[in-house]
Amino acid sequence: MPELRVDQDAFLLDGAEFRIVSGGLHYFRVHPGQWRDRLRKARLMGLNTVETYLPWNLHEPRRGRLVLDGGLDFRRFVRLAQEEGLHVLLRPGPYICGEWEGGGLPSWLLAEEGIRLRSSDPRYLEAVASYFGRLLPRVLPLLGNRGGPVLAVQVENEFGAYGEDPEHPRWLAELLRAQGVDVPLFTCDQPGDLAAGSVPGVLATVNFGSGTAAGLAALRAHRPSGPLMCGEFWNGWFDRWGGTHVVREPDDAARELDTLLASGASVNLYMFHGGTNFGFTNGANDKHTYRPTVTSYDYDAPLDEAGDPTPKFDAFRKVIGRHVPVSDEPFPGPSRKLAVPGVVLGESAGLLDQRERLGEAVFGEHPLSMEELGQDFGFVLYERPLDAAGTALLEVRGVRDRAQVFVDGRPCGVLEREAHEAAVVVDVPRAGARLHLLVENQGRVNYGPALHDRKGVLGDVLLDGEVLRGWSSRPVGLASLDGLRFAVGGRPVPGPAFHRGVFTVAEPADTFLDLTGWTKGCAWINGFPLGRYWSRGPQRRLYVPAPVLVAGENEIVVLELHATVAPVADLVDTPDLGPTEE
Repeated sequence: MPELRVDQDAFLLDGAEFRIVSGGLHYFRVHPGQWRDRLRKARLMGLNTVETYLPWNLHEPRRGRLVLDGGLDFRRFVRLAQEEGLHVLLRPGPYICGEWEGGGLPSWLLAEEGIRLRSSDPRYLEAVASYFGRLLPRVLPLLGNRGGPVLAVQVENEFGAYGEDPEHPRWLAELLRAQGVDVPLFTCDQPGDLAAGSVPGVLATVNFGSGTAAGLAALRAHRPSGPLMCGEFWNGWFDRWGGTHVVREPDDAARELDTLLASGASVNLYMFHGGTNFGFTNGANDKHTYRPTVTSYDYDAPLDEAGDPTPKFDAFRKVIGRHVPVSDEPFPGPSRKLAVPGVVLGESAGLLDQRERLGEAVFGEHPLSMEELGQDFGFVLYERPLDAAGTALLEVRGVRDRAQVFVDGRPCGVLEREAHEAAVVVDVPRAGARLHLLVENQGRVNYGPALHDRKGVLGDVLLDGEVLRGWSSRPVGLASLDGLRFAVGGRPVPGPAFHRGVFTVAEPADTFLDLTGWTKGCAWINGFPLGRYWSRGPQRRLYVPAPVLVAGENEIVVLELHATVAPVADLVDTPDLGPTEE
């Protein structure tokens, strides 16, 4: 049984000095049919350990309902790592950041008015204790001292950058211990946040992407003894809609990694393989301006979004080989890709026309937030009649995050949180015309003080200064598209509308969905949610994992929120994450 111990200046594994050389690999960002492939490649690059978060919002999507099957079967993932000869660092949160929706905190927490997240608020503590009380018994058999591969478990995540409640991480550490987690615990923080984020008696690690000497010196100044470890070595970065694709030169990252390992420190690469924010799971940042993260979490990592080795893989493998043993097995090559050009999406279904098939409306005086509707992801459709014809100024207060405005089905404008927009002029053709607001949750904030990020319309809606009362609020979560009724042939329905088509493949393989000519929306293949697309870029193609496809006929559905030049999509054999910074 591999048991890790924290010595004065080193880790000991079964009594022998041990260097952790780990890399981030999040099972929930990788199709489960590809877990074994990614883990094998981690070992071939020279890693002896992989790290993963556990996203609370997926594992407990509704209070009291624990989900651990399919792509959320973390126990299978951890056992596969063990079969591959890898150890595991487990980061159960409850907060994980990770550019993940809400930092992994479930949306139902926000239904509590004024709840203080990541704090000693009794409402938050009760929810965490209840979740951990059901989750951790499933973790215990995976711990290293019980025959599993889990060497250590993290307490919270970068708490020093957020909290002013030092008792909270201490409470979490005590909770983990009380639930039976008896392997080493650790925290991770940036150099300037070590004092605020560390917990007495818990190993502290430090996060950085450069400045190795300064980062390790800060850790040693904070903790005069104990192993040195970089808990997150940022070898790449994430992208946001409207930005560029961020890259880091392999040689630069490799030099910094070499310096880090030459110091004798342990390391966890963030990321080894980033994967994908499938569906609606991307997070966002809000430092006075809201910035949603793109679907791809490629992260310019050693293994790209499709699991293929990049030049950084080879550069890191060489560096790691100077410091720890590396397998001499053959170097992995890229996986097979397929291309299917010109897939016609000839069937369509208007979202407004079929709204009753997409969710049950709730009526009230004011628009209800997603959280009040018990909804986590997707859209909310608000509706009410307008009393009089004419031109008027419509003001929508608290748009979270993007509202499309329609009168009798005619588009009148878009209001974006990112652009700080709140008003649009509308032409009302008749008394009794129907006003619709389709509001998209573009991803809850995952970092910083704006973490309490409710979605939908959070304030009043006014027409020429008069508050509009009496609303229908309809959750449009799109967890299933089975209820839609598509019309065949004729002119495509204008957005927002679903478009459907089929294509045939002889043998499944990875591919990329190219929606050039489309504007903004989401896509599914065989019911699997690929994620969001947006002509704003930088990302231009969506990754399609091979296990999503079947030999023979496959279905593609695209929700286009605006318009497309033609209802045609291409499956291509290369990614396109957009232009990089000059």
